[in-house]
Amino acid sequence: MKNTFLVFTFLFSFLGFGQANVDYTLIDKKMAEIPQNTTTSSDGISNYINTNFKTETDKIRAVFYWTASNISYDVANMYAVHIDESSQDRITKTLKTKKGVCTDYALIFNSIANSIGIKSVVVEGYTKQNGKIATLSHAWCAARIDNKWYVFDPTWGSGYVNNNKYTRKLNTNYFKVVPEKSIISHMPFDYLWQFINYPITNQEFIEGKTQINKTKKKFNFESEITRYESLPKIDQFFESAQRIEKNGIKNQLISQAYTYAKTSWSNEREKDYNSKYNEIVNQYNEAIYELNDFIYYRNNKFKPILPDDEIKSKIQNPNEKLKKCQEDLYKIVSFNNANSGNAKALKKSVADAIVQSEKHLEFVNEYLSKSKMARKTMFSKVSWFGVPLN
Repeated sequence: MKNTFLVFTFLFSFLGFGQANVDYTLIDKKMAEIPQNTTTSSDGISNYINTNFKTETDKIRAVFYWTASNISYDVANMYAVHIDESSQDRITKTLKTKKGVCTDYALIFNSIANSIGIKSVVVEGYTKQNGKIATLSHAWCAARIDNKWYVFDPTWGSGYVNNNKYTRKLNTNYFKVVPEKSIISHMPFDYLWQFINYPITNQEFIEGKTQINKTKKKFNFESEITRYESLPKIDQFFESAQRIEKNGIKNQLISQAYTYAKTSWSNEREKDYNSKYNEIVNQYNEAIYELNDFIYYRNNKFKPILPDDEIKSKIQNPNEKLKKCQEDLYKIVSFNNANSGNAKALKKSVADAIVQSEKHLEFVNEYLSKSKMARKTMFSKVSWFGVPLN
């Protein structure tokens, strides 16, 4: 899967709303002792965590500490766009170089968390600090710990950038933040990932009105996430675009996210159409091979002799496959310009083949209705039916 075209950057803040009052010294110390030869892959890090920690909170702290303490912010590539790299490519490169931007921090955190059996997602959105909306988008994570969602920002938790220089300084304020507090500074593009039953609109976030308003219509985000994850990608992109639009396109960052979701939906729809079209072509070719096999058998006067039901199935099978092709073709309601001509030609080929197969099926039904003596007088040479499509 390709990464979004949006540019995500490192931001920092001194807001304190995490679990700073909890002592994680022993966990952090144990993670600082991880052998370096195990940190070149998510599996190596996750195996170490699973071996040394038992509870979900301890494990997710280990994930956060390792990511924030070992990945340095790549200031030089702050504005780089990585449209040709997959998520796994970025994870591999970041673990090798120990450098990355916010998306890389989030991907590493997410990969390790999921690898140790904790449900985690990467969240894309924009941020606000000191009353100002950031000019670039951001990426962070959320994980379900002890049946409750929390927000984690390993990038902001790793240190800060000042005058284009990165300084590492672990900040626990961005570890295991309740969504109602995280929303003060971190605004997901898609309100599904606010993890709030009364989501904040973009306008409210911009104006600093982030208090939960229970007079709004309740949004059961738990059940909506479950439903969302059961959908095919094409529907996920479509619904995400709808939610982004519904929550208000109030700045360029949101507009870019909306465009990306729509474009992803369009691309996924095209892939879906092309996949279905190719399946139909394969089914059509199979039917044509079977139809021509029947014609060969008919021209050979049904020799070698087969039981009547097998003779009928030799023409009935391709006939049914061709009808299925026709049915499936008409279910595809849209084709792009590149394949619309091919689809039209295929529709005609399928229709012509059905006509021919129906004639052969009619012949077989008549043949089977006659006596053995009368059957011998029915044969005459018939021509082949075309060739399969490429």
